[in-house]
Amino acid sequence: MKKRLLILFLVILAGFGAGAGALFLQNATPSLPSGGNPKPAAVTDDVFGGPFTLTDHHGKTVTDKDYADQYRLIYFGFTYCPAICPTELSKMTTTLNQLGEKSRHVKPVFITVDPERDTVEKMASYVSLFHPSFTGLTGTPEQIAKTLKDYKIYAAKREDESMTEYTMDHSSFIYFIAPDGRLLHIFKIQDDADMMTQTISEWLSTDTP
Repeated sequence: MKKRLLILFLVILAGFGAGAGALFLQNATPSLPSGGNPKPAAVTDDVFGGPFTLTDHHGKTVTDKDYADQYRLIYFGFTYCPAICPTELSKMTTTLNQLGEKSRHVKPVFITVDPERDTVEKMASYVSLFHPSFTGLTGTPEQIAKTLKDYKIYAAKREDESMTEYTMDHSSFIYFIAPDGRLLHIFKIQDDADMMTQTISEWLSTDTP
C-alpha cells in the first residue's frame, strides 16, 4: 500500500513539473503582429529575467543595468555547440543586417550555458564570427546557474562515451526584451530572419517604453 502511494505521489509530482513548464511556454507564446493591430502585444508586462552580474568577452564585469537603455536579443548556448547555436546566432546576425539603421537600437547578447569551457578568450573568438555588435557573456558556474534560472532556460551536461568532449542539452529561444525589461517576444527555432525582422521592426516603430 505504501509503495503504491509513493508511486502515485511521484507521478503527480512529475505531472506538476511538466505542467508548470508547459504553462510558461503557453503563456509566453505571443501572437504575431498584424496590420490591424497598431501595437503588438508583449509576452508579459512584467520585468523578465532579473539582475545578473557576468563577464563580457573583453573581460569586463557587466550587469543587466549596462543594457537597460537598449532593446536586447538574448540567446543562451555554448561555443562547442555543433549546429543549433551557430545557426541561431547567424539568424540573429541576418536579422540585424536586415534591420539596417534600426539595428543600432538592438543589442545582441550571447550568454553561455557552459561556463566550464567558455572562457573570456573563447567567447571573444566565437562572437567575432557573427554580427560585430554581439556581446558574449560568461561567468562562474554559480552566476550562470542563477541567470539560467531567472531566464527560464534549461541546460544540462550530457556525457557520451563515443565523444571526446561532453555536450550540453539546453533550451533554444531568442528572447526579445524591451529597455524596461519587458519580454516582448520569444523567437523559436522555426522562426526565420524575415519574421524576426518584421516583428522587431514593428516593435521599434510602436513601442513606448
